[in-house]
Amino acid sequence: MKETRISNDIIIFAGTTEGRTLSEYLAAAGIAHTICVATEYGELVLKEHPLVTVHRGRMDEEAMREYLKQKAFAAVVDATHPYATAVTENVRAAVKDLTIPYLRLKREILEEEETGVCYFESNEACAKALEQTKGNILLTTGSKELSVYASSEKIKNRLYVRVLPGLESLHICMEQEISGKQIIALQGPFSEEMNTAILHQYQIQCMVTKKSGRAGGYEEKIKAAKKAGIPVYVIGQKKTETGDTFTEVCKKLEVICGCKILPQQSKNRFEIILAGVGMGSRESLTNEVEQAIRQADILLGAKRMIASYQPKLEKKPYYRTEQIIPYLEEMQKDVEVSEIVTGQKVVVLFSGDSGFYSGAASMYRALQEEISAGRLQASVRILSGISSVAYLAACIGESYQDAAVYSMHGKELLNLAERIRNSEKTFLLMSGVSDVQRLGEILDRAGLESCRIYAGYQLSYPEQEILELTPKECLALQKEGLYTCFIKNPSAAGKRLTHGRADTEFLRDRVPMTKEEVRDVSICKLKLHKGAVFYDIGSGTGSIAVEAAGLSNDIRVFAIEKKEEAAALIGKNKEHFGLENIEIIRADAPDGLETLLKPTHAFIGGSSRRMNEILSVLYQKNPKMRIVINAISLETICEIKEVLSDYPIENEELIQLQVSRARVAGSYHLMQAENQVWICAFDFCG
Repeated sequence: MKETRISNDIIIFAGTTEGRTLSEYLAAAGIAHTICVATEYGELVLKEHPLVTVHRGRMDEEAMREYLKQKAFAAVVDATHPYATAVTENVRAAVKDLTIPYLRLKREILEEEETGVCYFESNEACAKALEQTKGNILLTTGSKELSVYASSEKIKNRLYVRVLPGLESLHICMEQEISGKQIIALQGPFSEEMNTAILHQYQIQCMVTKKSGRAGGYEEKIKAAKKAGIPVYVIGQKKTETGDTFTEVCKKLEVICGCKILPQQSKNRFEIILAGVGMGSRESLTNEVEQAIRQADILLGAKRMIASYQPKLEKKPYYRTEQIIPYLEEMQKDVEVSEIVTGQKVVVLFSGDSGFYSGAASMYRALQEEISAGRLQASVRILSGISSVAYLAACIGESYQDAAVYSMHGKELLNLAERIRNSEKTFLLMSGVSDVQRLGEILDRAGLESCRIYAGYQLSYPEQEILELTPKECLALQKEGLYTCFIKNPSAAGKRLTHGRADTEFLRDRVPMTKEEVRDVSICKLKLHKGAVFYDIGSGTGSIAVEAAGLSNDIRVFAIEKKEEAAALIGKNKEHFGLENIEIIRADAPDGLETLLKPTHAFIGGSSRRMNEILSVLYQKNPKMRIVINAISLETICEIKEVLSDYPIENEELIQLQVSRARVAGSYHLMQAENQVWICAFDFCG
């Protein structure tokens, strides 16, 4: 006669990650339960909870039956390993005559076929095959089957066994006379990178594993072996799992216990942290960032930054938004895992400070967009780090609140000589030694040889150096590595706050030039702003282009000139004033304009009677831009008035400017008139 037991307690025979996770879910739902583990290590990895009773020790069928009779359990969950078939048989036999529901929690078995993988139905068959191999063997099947392999003298001394760091496992190793140097006692799961490192460290020529499924790290083992170019011997080719998925088991237990176990669907799948790691050494991490890395389930970032850290699950050398978002969304598609694991900690590492010349802010915005659109179930936050600028400033006893700070890292920094010329203190983030050499070349060419450069090499690392250099010494530097530089300019002029260079400052030859006062008014009427893209059409000497480029390093200037002599002169003035944000276009406008960046402003100083064509192209490129035109002849003035009626414009201004200059004649100053100039300014409003 079958006995009837009524209780809310659950008993779990554990042995897999899923079993431990189920225990955590039951505890969170307020359901008391007992979890049975075979070893003391199995007990150590469980989270303590007042609702959880742990039974440690192996039980046969009769012992299980007696234990089940002693306590009133509402259900038995078999969450043992797929290949622990003897345990599963004992559990099923023990509950056969009891009215306790039996649930088998199956583990996903990966079925992908990989080249270089050999399958064996038993450990004995695998050990026999290993006798025909050469080189070191990594055994990842655990300690229980160790005797099968250690009994063969042909392979025993070549074995490196990876076992759990528990007394029982270590005792078995000692019994089988496996020496200490052959034992790798670590708790998984192991990432692909960790497996690869072990294969390399122990010069492994063959790996042995069970086909244990995703949670057992099988996929990571296969990938590491494939990368190392070694074969994998797999136990369990034909094993198929029966039972219920994690979600199905939880739903059945919800009915039995009368309460909710599975998390609400609104719970976030990921907790994403974007963390600045400072210069890169562990010592330069903030405590907050260090703790985040230590608790990370998944670690992402540039390869050099993640190399020395080991997350709980895996790490990937992903640091770009277009890599990370698809990766997270693909993981989220795994419905079964998504329902099991919520709040998984994903930490993305960024060099330096996450808010200082970092990609963290743009990634934060992209992630928030995915979350808002419902494509990613996650929360995201940023943790700051220590920037190399702050670190270098401390090393050399300088402040940085009154310094100019720029980055040469991976981009062209325009007008660097002009920036340094105008600033007493400048910090520069560098990519490597080539940037330091380039800095020396720029300073030397600009005549800034009095500047002193302090180069911080490999900051925070054991090989750290602070080098004091001249521009010429920068050119000779060869040591590759990470650099941050500080430039001290004792003769800094300070950036001028207005335009208005004298005509005499420009190189002229015989090329016409817009005169100083007309230039001043025309620049004012252009109303240029930071980030403007400016066309100087009919540039002549380039005086307008130079004035515009000098207003801000962030203005892009295109000087369009058809005459070869004039174009060459613009180049000389560009170099003379150290302005790299001018690009010279040799063309007869509007020819040559089509391929340029979309303009925000344009100055027309010469049109060669192609005014309407030029305005037509400008309007097509940007129907909301600012235009200023200079005219001297009546024909040009008439042309302007005629073509303007063809376009929608607003804020029109028409100014006639007459400038007279004093000329010394003996003891007298006589006023001499310059040519009258018409200045027409307006906005397209299409």
